[in-house]
Amino acid sequence: MIARITGVLVENSLTEAVIEVQGICYALQVPLSTIDRLPPLQQQVSLHTHLHVREDILQLYGFYSKEELGLFRILLNSVPGIGPKLAMNVLSSMSIKHYCQAIADSDLKALSKINGVGKKTAERMVVELRDKLENLVPAGAGAPDKARLSEQAADAVAALETLGYKKEAASKAVLKISEEAKPESLSASELIRKTLARLNA
Repeated sequence: MIARITGVLVENSLTEAVIEVQGICYALQVPLSTIDRLPPLQQQVSLHTHLHVREDILQLYGFYSKEELGLFRILLNSVPGIGPKLAMNVLSSMSIKHYCQAIADSDLKALSKINGVGKKTAERMVVELRDKLENLVPAGAGAPDKARLSEQAADAVAALETLGYKKEAASKAVLKISEEAKPESLSASELIRKTLARLNA
């Protein structure tokens, strides 16, 4: 198993990077998220890799970060119908943070904007990945820390959930309204009313 390649970047296109290691050149398929972070040609680079094995070909995929590699493998292993090409499209279309947020919010519209992803595939992504991306979400993404929610805010979030709102969206909206109201402290009913007005605006 080839886990990482470190060498000199000798070629670079929108989809492929060629790295020379002691006279041997390795061609790696890479997403745009990695292309944007590659050094100039003839400079040293190190990429995390995934070797995809098919009957007719061995293809190396390269990633600048472990998080990119992690999401790539989760997509391949967890979502039926997603192969390497579509997984690379995900990484090339949006940041990991925004992708994880779209999954958490069940944002089918945002997911369907990814090249090759239709509504049914977007729905499969949400169902299969909702509980599998916690370790990939960069700091600041996802639902707000529960410790930051006051008792009134927590009650407001619970009430909004019973009304059918997603927990992540409700938590963010309640937290934002609570912070805007400081130093004033809002009751749960006031938070619910203001949050509903914002969510329905």
